[in-house]
Amino acid sequence: MSSSDIFIGETIGTALLILLGGGVCAAVTLKRSKARNAGWLAITFGWGFAVLTGAYVAGGVSGAHLNPAVTIGLAIEGGTKWSDVPLYLGSQLLGAMIGAVLVWATYYGQFQAHLTDPEILAAPPAEEGMVQEKAAPDAGPVLGIFSTGPEIRNVVQNLVTEIIATVVLVLAILTQGLNDGGNGLGVLGAMVTALVVVGIGLSLGGPTGYAINPVRDLGPRIVHSLLPLPNKGGSDWTYAWIPVAGPLIGGAIAGGLYNVAFK
Repeated sequence: MSSSDIFIGETIGTALLILLGGGVCAAVTLKRSKARNAGWLAITFGWGFAVLTGAYVAGGVSGAHLNPAVTIGLAIEGGTKWSDVPLYLGSQLLGAMIGAVLVWATYYGQFQAHLTDPEILAAPPAEEGMVQEKAAPDAGPVLGIFSTGPEIRNVVQNLVTEIIATVVLVLAILTQGLNDGGNGLGVLGAMVTALVVVGIGLSLGGPTGYAINPVRDLGPRIVHSLLPLPNKGGSDWTYAWIPVAGPLIGGAIAGGLYNVAFK
């Protein structure tokens, strides 16, 4: 696998992941969206289909990591060269930022209507929608479209939640080959991973919004801070390290656990 394959596959695949994942959050949150208030099930299945699409498109090019936690887990397991890790991570971050910009472009009119609506601006964050974090210091009224936030701000709990959820994801990915004689599941693997993401969202996503992917949170958060959105508020950088550190730790734990228990 060449460097250009990694760059192209991870950038495009991650951009599609964030476009569809962030897109469902925008659809559920923003005024003048036909899907507004569709609820948590729509969000969890939307993110699952987003993973399926990104993985299907990039799988034959770069292996479709689309997530630094997956890349770290695979590097520890031995399936990815450590020398390729920086390129994977940089491409994933770039793709995540591109995807977030595309969400903004797709819902441009809805963002403008939502962020200039007197009722929206007067409402406390808890009333903004299911993807909105509650009582977050300096969090803008649409930050939940771009990045995650906890329902209860407790550093230890929030970090542990992200670690546990990411261990589930990465371990499910690493063990796919065990169910097919060591050859991997191919296209079926993308579907299995997508369903695992849906399961994580339904079962473990309530406390923090289940980032389970550092660039899924960091890239769009950077874009939120840069976009010319009216009345957008802050990007809540005090919380931003948790959805980066938690998944990276979880990916490393999953890689080590795989080596101990399944090799």
